[in-house]
Amino acid sequence: MARSRSRRPAPDLHASSPETGRPSAPSVASATLPRVWEGIGYRPLPDAAVARALFDFAAVPWPAAPPALAWGAYAAGARGERLVGALAGEQHRGDVLLHGPVVSSDDGPDDPLEVAAQLVAATLDHAAALDVTTVFARPQGLDRVWVRFGFIPVPEGTLPAPLTGRAGVGLYAWRGGSALWTLREAANHS
Repeated sequence: MARSRSRRPAPDLHASSPETGRPSAPSVASATLPRVWEGIGYRPLPDAAVARALFDFAAVPWPAAPPALAWGAYAAGARGERLVGALAGEQHRGDVLLHGPVVSSDDGPDDPLEVAAQLVAATLDHAAALDVTTVFARPQGLDRVWVRFGFIPVPEGTLPAPLTGRAGVGLYAWRGGSALWTLREAANHS
């Protein structure tokens, strides 16, 4: 006896927005679902201020404005889970400036660079769901991470005026993981 199964059509992963032609962003709800990678849990921080001590310890500047998005990396331990990494971003219109990632190496994860990369991946998914056009980041010696996700070096003048004046030297930018955009496009979105 043959069983009939109703199947849902597979989602079109390459669907694009009719207005921009860009791939459609995931919903905020799906982009902010907790994740686990190699025993480390990643989830949005409901109160970004809990990461402040980690930023201070790593001597990484905290955002000047309240973060529009923030992610934490949690490791399980004998006394429960503890925050071992974080990334925060302040937003101006369609642009986000990331602060971090910072990862504790003190009784922390085996591969802090991979934890940093997982925080960036989660944050980029979240930013895409928020319809962010450009994500900016300071290098912080994490060039391997930024290049891995398609960030490219850009001049400081590319940063929108409300996000300038933050500590750090050098600037990377991301627009959907493709380096196929011009600075003229970025200037028109500021």
